[in-house]
Amino acid sequence: MASARVLAFSGSARNDSYNKKLLALAAQAVRDAGAECSVLDLRDFALPLYDGDGELASDYPANAARLRELLVAHDGLLLACPEYNGGISPLLKNTLDWMTRAPGGRADPSLFNGKLAALCAASPGPWGGMRGLRWVRELLNNIGVTVLANQSTVGVAHKAFDANGALADARQADALRALGRKFAALLAVTR
Repeated sequence: MASARVLAFSGSARNDSYNKKLLALAAQAVRDAGAECSVLDLRDFALPLYDGDGELASDYPANAARLRELLVAHDGLLLACPEYNGGISPLLKNTLDWMTRAPGGRADPSLFNGKLAALCAASPGPWGGMRGLRWVRELLNNIGVTVLANQSTVGVAHKAFDANGALADARQADALRALGRKFAALLAVTR
């Protein structure tokens, strides 16, 4: 049987994003646990701001179609979620909004049904993005995604990574590896 496939992306497009760094480590933890993991940079999938009127008046974005195709080809989602003012980042929200739309201006979140997701977040603040994760979790649940109760958060992220991009705190690194193991194991039995 083929390995479970995970689609991974960060809700931050910033070059030196803490969440991109955390995503790279989380993706490796998933791979180490036996699943395949495709990491995307949302800069490569630029989308216009979602607007229902604009969606009807213009062509369906090719990048939205590409993201939907990738979603179909994967069993689960691994998301690194920056916290913006205690909530979800605009980039992540807009991406998920477009992924729930089908060409022709109709809602179609059905591609998310039955998917499993794991969440992680890094923030310069002390809570590590935890406030924003609750909004991401709720959004994903609303479109049919089962989100692992376990999550990995890294606070004071500007001090959390060493020069090689690894987590300096052994407990945080262990928690991230545990998340990867649990996610891969659950994907293996639910697909």
